[in-house]
Amino acid sequence: MGEQAGGVRIVTDGLGVKGPRGWAVRGISVDAEPGALIAVEGPSGSGRTCLLLALTGRMKVTEGTAAVGDARLPKQMAAVRGISALAHVPGVTDLDPALTVAEHLRERALLQRRFGASLRGLLRPSGERAAEAGRRVEAALEAAGLDVEALPKGPRTAVRDLERLEALRLSVALALVGEPRLLGIDDTDLKLSDGERGEVWALLRSLADAGTTVVAVCSEAPEGAVKVSTAESHEEPPAEDETDRADETDKADKADQADQADQAERGEEKAGALTETGRA
Repeated sequence: MGEQAGGVRIVTDGLGVKGPRGWAVRGISVDAEPGALIAVEGPSGSGRTCLLLALTGRMKVTEGTAAVGDARLPKQMAAVRGISALAHVPGVTDLDPALTVAEHLRERALLQRRFGASLRGLLRPSGERAAEAGRRVEAALEAAGLDVEALPKGPRTAVRDLERLEALRLSVALALVGEPRLLGIDDTDLKLSDGERGEVWALLRSLADAGTTVVAVCSEAPEGAVKVSTAESHEEPPAEDETDRADETDKADKADQADQADQAERGEEKAGALTETGRA
């Protein structure tokens, strides 16, 4: 996608994450090259999401060592957050069922224009910035395999009317608008048929083949992926319910994104998105 710098190498040695309810995962060691598809495999409740959040800089690594590209965790969590994005994480990246696909995309494009651009980019004429944001959205949709025009009501289709696989593709597309070097996706195969799971893994492989490093949480890793198992890597029940996920992510994001994700700013941007899509 676009001119992104390519994926990042992920190397961990004895990585452990401790949550409010004890150890989520321990002893995780992996060495994955840039553009790898990493499958975090394990049953629900085994700390899979905590590991995903840790590798994307949104939950603090408690023990061991971890490097994501040139950044070291936990000291450089902000740097990792800056090059990564999350998709399909319950309690963190939930889609608004009342909004349409177009409204989600428009809001994401507006946020990208305001918060995702470099200082030099912000100094460009507004028309150029809008065109760039539009290009990113189109590229993200194509990479995610979501044909908006083929939806029941096209771009005006409400999220509540999307099939599960379509909603997952939309979530991935929204994450890709920022052209991350590392993409984390949760519950990859949850409540999907075998055929749908095959489509999801084909999508994630295509993203990895294009250069993005992908970390995907699943119950069963596909052949060819870099497999990381959490099945026996924790000592106590992990904090992996939706509230814990959101709380841990919020704590990390507030460190360097509070001024960007401030509720007032988001409200202003969302209002602009709704106005421009005709739903204000």
